[in-house]
Amino acid sequence: MKKIKTSLIAALSILYFTSCTNEDTTVFSESNSKLSIIGEIEAPLTHLDNEGPHDHNFSSKKTLGFTETFERGNKASYANGNINLFSGSWRLSDALIGTSSSDRKFSSKSVRIRNTGFVLMNFNMDNGASEIRIRHAKFGRDGNATWRLIASYDNGRNWNFVGNTVTTSSTSLNTVTIRLNESRAVRYGVSKTGGGSNRINIDNIEIVTTGSGSNSPAPGGTGNASRDSNLTFGNPSNANTSSINYFLSRNQYSMSYNNTKGTPNWVSWHLSSAWSGGTRRCNCFRTDSALPNNFKNIETSDYTGSGFDRGHICPSGDRTGSTTDNSNTFFTTNIAPQAADNNQRSWNDFENYLRALTENGNEVHIIAGIAGTGGTGINGFRNTINNGNITVPDSFWKVALVLPNGSNDISRVTTDTRIIAINVPNDQG
Repeated sequence: MKKIKTSLIAALSILYFTSCTNEDTTVFSESNSKLSIIGEIEAPLTHLDNEGPHDHNFSSKKTLGFTETFERGNKASYANGNINLFSGSWRLSDALIGTSSSDRKFSSKSVRIRNTGFVLMNFNMDNGASEIRIRHAKFGRDGNATWRLIASYDNGRNWNFVGNTVTTSSTSLNTVTIRLNESRAVRYGVSKTGGGSNRINIDNIEIVTTGSGSNSPAPGGTGNASRDSNLTFGNPSNANTSSINYFLSRNQYSMSYNNTKGTPNWVSWHLSSAWSGGTRRCNCFRTDSALPNNFKNIETSDYTGSGFDRGHICPSGDRTGSTTDNSNTFFTTNIAPQAADNNQRSWNDFENYLRALTENGNEVHIIAGIAGTGGTGINGFRNTINNGNITVPDSFWKVALVLPNGSNDISRVTTDTRIIAINVPNDQG
């Protein structure tokens, strides 16, 4: 492929354990702001330390997976009450949405739980769930505390413990993963156990489902195509609330955005045939209103006459499953100044190649971004455009991890797994 240089852009370090539930039964009954324990369900847990935020990408919150980041909620008191969040309505008791510097969080908010408080879904996952991942940390300088996952199979009337007790002992957000393999309608929650004054933060609860895709195995693998997490292999730069490393997540992709450069640092997404559909390219470039108010307001017109294409990082063609999927790739946060020869030839060829792999029974975990300063467009060499507000990169890079369709992707990675890394100069040639 012309002008493509293979290089190792990222290294993957993976620690993953699996677990499953059994049929022993323990039940909670919910009464006002209390949960009374009646029984017990055992399930071994997986612990992943210092893992970045994940994103599970589905538009339906009832049947398909999601990540709840708590960024859309506001609750300043510990009083029992319901709040509306991205995924739906949740109930918090002896819990609030924490925004202080002592709250451990990936972005600007997380749940803070005290005493024997809890946070519960007020809606069901109608088709069950295959896995749940929960990030947890100690609040401020508080001591260790314990909590457990709970589940209800009767629309929230009674609650079951799922898995063993989790001890929160770190001030960094760490991840607990529980393999559920649940096909019944179910809703989940987190219940702080043991009481006491020590508080815990809970952030980025990710529920994973089988997803939607082909009903028969594709030639490349033994599993069905599905929509998986866009951050299965973690947050490579520990993107957070920094203006030069700002974490932004949508159903279609997750990213680190650099307000100084006016471009993403990297974008991460999952690709399989389950993301494909008949939606046409919308060409609806627009400013991203999800950024903080004090960030630059990058407009599509800022590229007009610059001599550079508005180059997608997560491509429009990888998100054709719905109008929303496609439209959300056109936010200017997913765009960088790209030479026409780069964008329309080498870069486009590689995008098409990866999509072709998914048509033959494969799924691809992708992370891509930009590097350096200064590129050559049709108007010649530039370091910046739009009066210095947008940095022109020296090159565009992409790393793709290819697996046959299947589940438990992290555990399936071996020394023989195919990884493709490219670095494409940002010039005309």
